[in-house]
Amino acid sequence: MSTYTTKENGIFPSVCPLDCPDQCGLLLHKKDGKIIKVQGDPDHPVTQGKICNKVRNMPERLYDPKRLTTPLKRIGPKGSLEFEPVSWDEAVDTITSKWKELVAFEGPESILPYSFYGNMGILSAEGMDRRFFHRLGASRLDQTICSVAGSVGYRYTMGGGFGIDPMDTVHAKLFIFWGINAVSTNMHQVALAQKARKNGAKIIVIDVHKNRTGILADWFIPILPGTDSALALGIMNFLFENNMADMDFLKEFSTGYEELIEHVKQYDLHTVAAITGVSADDLKKLALEYGTVCPSFIRIGNGLQHHDNGGMAVRTIACLPAVTGQWLKKGGGAIKSNSSYLSHNTAAVQRPDLLKNKNTRIINMNQIGSALLEAEPRISSLYVYNSNPVVVAPEGNKVRKGFEREDLFTVVHDLFLTETAAYADIVLPATSSFENTDFYTSYWHKHAHLQEPVIMPYGESKSNPDVFRLLAEAMGFNDQAFKDSDEEMIEQAFEHPANPYVEDISLRTLKKSKFVKSKNIPLFSRKLSTPSGKIELYSKQMEREGYPPLPTYIPLSEDGDHPFLFVPGPNHNFLNSTFSNNDKHIQLEKEPKVHLNARDAVELGVENGDLIRIWNDRGECQLHAAVGENVLPGVAVTMGLWADLPGTKQLVNSLTPDRIADMGGGATFFSGRISIEKISPGRISCTKAGSGQKMMTEKM
Repeated sequence: MSTYTTKENGIFPSVCPLDCPDQCGLLLHKKDGKIIKVQGDPDHPVTQGKICNKVRNMPERLYDPKRLTTPLKRIGPKGSLEFEPVSWDEAVDTITSKWKELVAFEGPESILPYSFYGNMGILSAEGMDRRFFHRLGASRLDQTICSVAGSVGYRYTMGGGFGIDPMDTVHAKLFIFWGINAVSTNMHQVALAQKARKNGAKIIVIDVHKNRTGILADWFIPILPGTDSALALGIMNFLFENNMADMDFLKEFSTGYEELIEHVKQYDLHTVAAITGVSADDLKKLALEYGTVCPSFIRIGNGLQHHDNGGMAVRTIACLPAVTGQWLKKGGGAIKSNSSYLSHNTAAVQRPDLLKNKNTRIINMNQIGSALLEAEPRISSLYVYNSNPVVVAPEGNKVRKGFEREDLFTVVHDLFLTETAAYADIVLPATSSFENTDFYTSYWHKHAHLQEPVIMPYGESKSNPDVFRLLAEAMGFNDQAFKDSDEEMIEQAFEHPANPYVEDISLRTLKKSKFVKSKNIPLFSRKLSTPSGKIELYSKQMEREGYPPLPTYIPLSEDGDHPFLFVPGPNHNFLNSTFSNNDKHIQLEKEPKVHLNARDAVELGVENGDLIRIWNDRGECQLHAAVGENVLPGVAVTMGLWADLPGTKQLVNSLTPDRIADMGGGATFFSGRISIEKISPGRISCTKAGSGQKMMTEKM
């Protein structure tokens, strides 16, 4: 169990727990035992004291009067929000008695954990919980809702989550933000780009929507959704045709460049223009910029991998820095993720050896709706933590229908009574990250962080590790694995000789410095982790696994005959569904909108601000139109996960497909299609959160 500082007043070091690449260093100001202010830590070498509105306003979330303080037991119909307080003993006994019954009569695979990274702490997200469910023998969750397709695609090319040090990007002369609204989701990379711009760098943004990052750019290039790989291949073709490739680099550090040169000839300027919506002139100009400006840097975003072809798109873009030899230029190269630099000993933390049946079934989290309604043998119990699937999972109507099953025993562990918790039988109050001991590893910069408790647990709330220790004891699991303390688990995590980058990171060094950088080993001073040890432009591994071995444009899957490509992107003031309950953040975002091209709006008879209906075979939403030139014709973009409120239909995930992407079992949120029609002219007021907003957001 974590021990919090006994000091009632002072300033304490901390780390942001949100699922964000920046992972900021924080200073928590505490008065009379409460956090009254969250400030950026100016001593953090990367984030340097700058933080976003989300975490700056964290005290309002920590002390929200709607935050859960005791376990709850459902006493009314599912979804009715009728609960009564119970003790922890009764809650744990209710859960484990039901699970013992299910294990005896249906088998342990009738139980499924559902979680993600509402809290990025490793112990909170993938520690004692994994040990418990492995020992229980429960069905396993394939955690693929976010970045897996692109991570797999990038790994085929580069061998893992290896990019350049983001601090070096200040030396770049050309920045390309590709499929990432970095102003809202990677603000410190934008700060580095702006520093570089003061020294003459140019910022190019390639995206489906002219969002805040597109507005910031020196040149914004709109692209049709799901065509990014074609654009990258067109650039490669131009570079090879015009002798702008770095052949010396390709010969020394890559495999398959000769095959790639022949392969990309089919992606001429006019062919690519017809696919992408980027004009041939702009494509030529972009290729010339990338081929002549040095150093050049590409920040590969999360957005483009949420397509049917998302893995291949990232794999293809990852080939570009090799073609121009940018990896050896200070400030040149790319970042998709830097997670491999800080990879810890997951086997020691998660203990997969506790799982006796190695053939235990795996459920893809993107298809939780289908699994709850159709899986055989059936899922009879869910344990949800660090996530809010009723809002965040695709095919939202199907998900909700699954959660409505009266024969599904559901437990939710969270800070708030979320939309998901409304369907729970037992709800458990969770601690915030600032009440826990945990460690964090950024997936953008190269620093690991230690979080030690700064405040007491709120009410009767408990951390994920502590709850799973209680459940293990009640289930009769006496393994030493469930007796390990949080600090012992952190020590185990960094006993990892397989990763030389974390040699200098340990519990001791983290306690001393709070944040520690991975060891500085130049990327190309050793073999890459690909089969060949080089950048694989031609991948024999992909060929063996049934993929095209060379980067290839593969069109999106059919999604009905609806005329608009639909992209439900993130917004500036929420993080997935986190903060979408907070009045202040809602006021900043104002209302959910659908961005349409002016030409489409004319054809639909829609004016700016009109209420419109968007729908497909999966569901419908009613949102306000934002008309302009921020998207291409035939494209509709929304921003943010707004849960349905009384009298509204604004849950965009009721429209998204639960198809699986080309690689890694990833999500395809951005590959759906919709139809649009006008409902009424002018604005109507949306229901505001507040006293009538009973449901909250996922755990942080």
